[in-house]
Amino acid sequence: MSDLLRSSMAARIARLPDLPPLDSEDDDNEEDEAGDSLGSLPGSGLGPPAAPRIRPQAAKRARPPNPDFAPLSASAYFGEALQVAVPERQLDVRAYYTPPKFAGGTVFVCHHGAGYSGLSFACFAKEVLEMTRGEVGVLALDARRHGKTRSTANPEPPTLDIATLVDDFVAIVRTVFPSSPNNPPPPLLLIGHSMGGAVVAHASPKLQSAGFHLLGIAVLDVVEGSAIEALPHMQNLLNARPDGFDSVEAAVEWHVKTKTIRNTQSARVSIPAIIQAAPPSDPPAPHPWIWRTPLRSTAPYWLSWFQDLSATFLAARTARLLLLAGTDRLDKPLMIAQMQGKFQLHVIGGGVVGHMLHEDDPTRAAEILLEFWRRNDTSKLKLPVKIKGVGEV
Repeated sequence: MSDLLRSSMAARIARLPDLPPLDSEDDDNEEDEAGDSLGSLPGSGLGPPAAPRIRPQAAKRARPPNPDFAPLSASAYFGEALQVAVPERQLDVRAYYTPPKFAGGTVFVCHHGAGYSGLSFACFAKEVLEMTRGEVGVLALDARRHGKTRSTANPEPPTLDIATLVDDFVAIVRTVFPSSPNNPPPPLLLIGHSMGGAVVAHASPKLQSAGFHLLGIAVLDVVEGSAIEALPHMQNLLNARPDGFDSVEAAVEWHVKTKTIRNTQSARVSIPAIIQAAPPSDPPAPHPWIWRTPLRSTAPYWLSWFQDLSATFLAARTARLLLLAGTDRLDKPLMIAQMQGKFQLHVIGGGVVGHMLHEDDPTRAAEILLEFWRRNDTSKLKLPVKIKGVGEV
């Protein structure tokens, strides 16, 4: 394959929304993954991955785990880790939550992209909490078939289409924030990365109908046109991904060295959640650690995630923010709408972040999201004092 064709494919794939990283494997160990937060899917808008390099299946020597990539506990980033029972959806959901310090404070509700987990928002959440001194809370959840969320159905249904994800999300939010006349739910700002961006866009009218006050929705690095354009290349990108890892540290290292995640600290928190120990087998599995979410099994649902995303986003009856890693990701409907001022667009650009922009630069992402929140938090608006006219009592 020519260099030109590879570059063209990589640029196209970089626009896809959330699929596993396609970068070439830097090290033999980089092929082994860790657990709690899957790498970006190919073509998800991760930023152009390196041209894939397929190595022969030669026997490889396992290196000792590198302590520089050792997992970090999520306890330093969220106040609590919850298991939320959602019987109506037959789910036991893992959620990471730090509530706002003040009654009635806004909560940012975050939905990750395909293959990742709620811990992809860990560093971002810490920045938000520090910048607002606890005025804003953050809730990040693991979606169905991701992270530590478990189905209570036996067998677990494989379905992962957009309608299922949206109904799950709405049910989880309603369970975590039950509404009653004496205890109204807090104002919410919905944030979704890649696949999660589609979920929050579709979920916003349903939550509003259920009585929730939405201050806005923010979609991170996914655009319908470029995402759908990249889907035909996804399988090739998945083929360039390692099947597993020798250790959790090796999984973290692979994500960092391939620039799937450019922030080592964030990767050390998020990656352990997207891998799991391989089940016992005879002969033993080639890799002790494997992906939690087999992305190929989600292929039938990729189109449903992104089809009609632009129209759904623009139809949301609340403030809208599109946060991108690069200007090349805008499609025609969004270009037109942006020129008409129908949503707020922010591009970080400069090549400093990739598809996982909220992990690559959580500080900047938090600044942008907090500016968007302050601009749309109507609770902070004070009505002007009415000045009496001449002759009024």
